Amino acid sequence: MIAPLRPVRLPANQPTQFYRGGTAIAAFRSAGAPTGSTGRADAFGPEDWVASTTTLFGHSTEGLTRLPDGRWLRDAVQADPIGWLGRRHVDAYGTSTALLVKLLDAGQRLPVHFHPDDDFARRHFDSHFGKTEAWIVVGTRGADPTVYAGFRETLDARTIRDWVAEQDAPSMVNALNAITVEPGDTVYIPAGLPHAIGEGVFVVELQQPTDFSLTLEWRDFLGSAERGHLGLGFDTALQALDRSGWDAERLAGLIRRTAGVTESRSDLLVPDSRRFFRADRLRPATPLAVDPSFAVLIVSEGEGRLRTERGEVYPLSTGDTWVVPYAAGELELDGDITVLRCRPPAAAA
Repeated sequence: MIAPLRPVRLPANQPTQFYRGGTAIAAFRSAGAPTGSTGRADAFGPEDWVASTTTLFGHSTEGLTRLPDGRWLRDAVQADPIGWLGRRHVDAYGTSTALLVKLLDAGQRLPVHFHPDDDFARRHFDSHFGKTEAWIVVGTRGADPTVYAGFRETLDARTIRDWVAEQDAPSMVNALNAITVEPGDTVYIPAGLPHAIGEGVFVVELQQPTDFSLTLEWRDFLGSAERGHLGLGFDTALQALDRSGWDAERLAGLIRRTAGVTESRSDLLVPDSRRFFRADRLRPATPLAVDPSFAVLIVSEGEGRLRTERGEVYPLSTGDTWVVPYAAGELELDGDITVLRCRPPAAAA
């Protein structure tokens, strides 16, 4: 085996972004052991890309995770995909982890944007993956923490083209469903769905491993229309947009409210998301067995221990982020702790 057979604790990895944020990430990461990374709290460090084998759009290495031994995680996985990912995963997805996890702290409302699905990404970006995503809310600030998802009513293409041409941000935002959120809420965002995260919302985001964001509201964020449509032109980019109306019943199919769930192991996301990624919350009342899998662990609260089947013990505390290779085998989690386990989709037997 070339890849390590052990879980690896990761420092913060915050590539520069176009919007403000990062204070909640710094506070979260500094809440655990004093020796842990404190993250970056400047105005434009709002995303921490955890166990990332994905780069920012148009960059060669920006966004990649570097392991403590100096290698890019991407290179380590490609050198030993079976050890990191397991045979079934490699048979299904090759050497891709098929997952990107972020800590995202919105210091301001994000622009209205959407992402392509797999078919669109294959045709226009030569990528096996589009960018379906989901949010696990872990913290909020302010009186009315809000996220936005889906148009309230079906809109015609000309209306949206006019909003984009005029950069009519108020009309774009007002056309979306506004959803008040609290910690424990999760929201699934299928490819194509227009969305935004409001100021003061801190999430763990799971997504397909790309950086394809098509941005309707670009003027006050990106500085150029080309960065909004990623060089495709808006006539082409808007073909990937879901213009349909999402009423309350349809919208409810994207959301779960999990704050009151007390089970030691709870599935956090709606069933439709499972073909893209998986997320569960682990709260071990007694030592809890964790099956072998490539996984990203986010310690959201408390202190505990992670034991390998070889008897190695790793201390965990609030704000820690870990990447676990498949070859680490079955693990055991215990302590007064809450861990978010993020995984790629299950590969078929």
